Amino acid sequence: MKMDERDLDHFFRLYYRQLCIYALHFVENAGAVEDIVQDAFVALWQRKDEVKDLKPYLFSSVRNRCLSFIKKRQPDTQDLPDNLPEEDLEDRSEIETRLWTAIDTLPERRRQVLLMSKRDGMKYEDIAYHLGISVNTVRNHVSKALESLRNIPLKIYSLFFCAG
Repeated sequence: MKMDERDLDHFFRLYYRQLCIYALHFVENAGAVEDIVQDAFVALWQRKDEVKDLKPYLFSSVRNRCLSFIKKRQPDTQDLPDNLPEEDLEDRSEIETRLWTAIDTLPERRRQVLLMSKRDGMKYEDIAYHLGISVNTVRNHVSKALESLRNIPLKIYSLFFCAG
């Protein structure tokens, strides 16, 4: 594939978040994940004239780098984390990417309250106390955030909000 720096920048913006989420299924260290994904893009740039199919190359590169990272940390590890086939992990990371992109579009305070409630499992009273707002304001923020996110496919919504 013929690629220039603008193409690389475009692909980086297009796939970076999804690849990071994908890598998090293997490696739970966010700093290491960012390094792994960035290294995969460096490798892509170095092999830009050889790579035929970009997306599979990037996912394979990130997966292999994650497995190498795990083996360096835990030499006896043989199974993939989550025991999910690679294709399932790619699909899940794409779904999670869409969800986080939708959450990123929420107003800052609404996003903060939603994440404290749904991601962190905090009670409305605790959120209100922590942020210095009323419980009713917390309830309104969560309600409006969920209303905004209901426009995304059910599969994505349930992944984040209905997971045990």
